[in-house]
Amino acid sequence: MIFDELDAKMRTYEQSLDQVLLPDMYMVARLDGRGFTKLTKEVCKFEAPFDERFRDMMVNTTKTLMDCGFRVVYAFTESDEISLLFDKDEDTFDRKVRKFNSTLAGEASAAISLALGMVATFDCRMVPLPNLERVEDYFRWRQEDANRNALNSHCYWMLKKEGVSVHKATSELSGKGVSYKNELLFSRGINYDKLPSWQKRGVGLWKEDYEKEGFNPVTGETKMTTRSRIHVEYELPLGDEYGSMVRKFVQ
Repeated sequence: MIFDELDAKMRTYEQSLDQVLLPDMYMVARLDGRGFTKLTKEVCKFEAPFDERFRDMMVNTTKTLMDCGFRVVYAFTESDEISLLFDKDEDTFDRKVRKFNSTLAGEASAAISLALGMVATFDCRMVPLPNLERVEDYFRWRQEDANRNALNSHCYWMLKKEGVSVHKATSELSGKGVSYKNELLFSRGINYDKLPSWQKRGVGLWKEDYEKEGFNPVTGETKMTTRSRIHVEYELPLGDEYGSMVRKFVQ
């Protein structure tokens, strides 16, 4: 059998489960760290519940994903997860899901492993969204998840630092509402509302243009040029204001 015939035959099997995202759908990729709770709290012993060093590693990993060949118009990271919103006309890899998943997970895993000095990995899933309303809902959902996780984490680790067992700390918080948890923190002198915004709302990233003075060695002239950089926002708005902010990146 000649190579071309064999190649065509075997690629049929290789591509048999290929899924392609439809061209009229908005695309979001969500990446999650694998086993990061143990990694950050037991292996690396980062400060609990939040550590700026790990936050910065996640921000830099997100920056890597925004510069690895895809048109990412907005990115959001909280805890050990990253969400990427793509330009609606993004057609890299013909929008094949497996290529997005494998490439993004690989890039993120490599970046965080280099930062940590040990192997750490992400998984990735593609989320197709039919319209701007669902795009807005998605990022409001992830921000609310950040808020819920932050409140739970501050309560849990406060109890742990007081010597409470894992089982007792977990049962103490099980089924309890937001008011109870806020009061629990307040009774120990912690005002949840005054905690750093990035812990409760996550971090947003997007590319922005800026003017920079440059020198042309040929003409000997100094002139302004337009460059692009990634803006990192640690003070994201909430609710409708946040949804409107996200929406502007894809309109």
